[in-house]
Amino acid sequence: MGVYEEVMVAEWCMLRPSEETPRHGLWLTPIDLSWATTGHTPTVHLYRSDSGGAVDGFFDVARLKVALAKALVAFYPLAGRLGVDTDGRPQIDCAGQGVLFVVAHSALTVDELSSFQPSPELKRLFVPRVEDYSPSLMCGVQVNFLKCGGVALGVAMHHIAVDAIGAFHFFRTWSAFCRDGDGAATALERPCHDRTLLRARSPPVIHPDALTLFCPPKQQSPSEEPKPSPGAVAVANQIFTLSKDQVAALKRACTSGASTFCAVSAHVWRCVCAARRLPPDATARLIFPANVRGSVRPPLPDSYFGNGIIMLSVTGKVQDITSGEQLDSVACRIRGAIRRMDDEMVRSAIDYMEIAGSQSQTDAPTGTVPPETDLRVVSWKGTLVYGTDFGWGKPLVVLRAEQPRAGIAYLIDGADDGSMRILLSAEPATVNDLQRLLYANI
Repeated sequence: MGVYEEVMVAEWCMLRPSEETPRHGLWLTPIDLSWATTGHTPTVHLYRSDSGGAVDGFFDVARLKVALAKALVAFYPLAGRLGVDTDGRPQIDCAGQGVLFVVAHSALTVDELSSFQPSPELKRLFVPRVEDYSPSLMCGVQVNFLKCGGVALGVAMHHIAVDAIGAFHFFRTWSAFCRDGDGAATALERPCHDRTLLRARSPPVIHPDALTLFCPPKQQSPSEEPKPSPGAVAVANQIFTLSKDQVAALKRACTSGASTFCAVSAHVWRCVCAARRLPPDATARLIFPANVRGSVRPPLPDSYFGNGIIMLSVTGKVQDITSGEQLDSVACRIRGAIRRMDDEMVRSAIDYMEIAGSQSQTDAPTGTVPPETDLRVVSWKGTLVYGTDFGWGKPLVVLRAEQPRAGIAYLIDGADDGSMRILLSAEPATVNDLQRLLYANI
């Protein structure tokens, strides 16, 4: 019997908001539309039944449903469906249609799953198959009860609706309603749904330096399904952990005072370039999302619910990145790109994306390797991924369930101990060499 056959679906339903919500077509920004072909982001939160709180009624389904229905009142776009307006532009049709809610049971245990790497199997096991119900769904959740009494909570959320910052805002709200009941409402920050704050200018104006800073979307039709190329290279996934002391050592090595993101990203970039054995004179590129909520003027509310990220890039000769420069110099390249992302650059990027139309940002077809000199680093640091305490303790592990594309690294906060987990998807040979390079000389 395969592992997948050990997961049995007990029930499913479409869970609607507990109160009437606005009914309208939610206009999507050029940044939202740039993620149109990315689809649903699959994540898994793993909970151990002895991780805190009362064991009786652990992850009570009725309680989870009530709390989710309450959270959807404020986060009502997640209960909508992807549609189009009269001009054929994608929008979210908000009419309280509901999110997919699935309950399943598995013969696996927390200990067996805690060492799992992202994989198609992990996604099939624990993430709701929203495409089987309706690809226009914005969100689906699956509560998987494990043999040991633990729970694997799988979520599929459409990227066109929201980025990681907004997604974890929703998770915290849902879990707070479940943990604290109606009393949580007064302490929670309501999401901002005014997406016109990131509307393109009329007429559009593109700063001449903008295209040297941000990564334009790929020219790909929204209806175009990614397909593996005939010579597709296998993708290996590996999770590496940097301790609190190792993260601190990397920051100390950056004498100019680089942030944790800049220091760790610079270190990973150097190691990946070396592990790939790139020619010294080749030009390597690092691509990463920048949160623009505080870059525009006036700043967006911290609670802005949508996609408030733009992909930036920095380049350098491999010989300079791996040996010719100190870690601080590489980190300064990254920090310099972030500092250049002011209101004019953000508006120029939005104007460019409006002109280019809705295409996917820098995504390679599933199962293929992007240009081997490219690395994309995505930070979930600071999104409070471990803040989803439903009343039975914080998650033991939070990770992306599947990452079928190579050349991507996710930086995720450790579980309240100051450590950092790096989820790397790359060519198998690169992953093998990285084990040694990441921990050398820290």
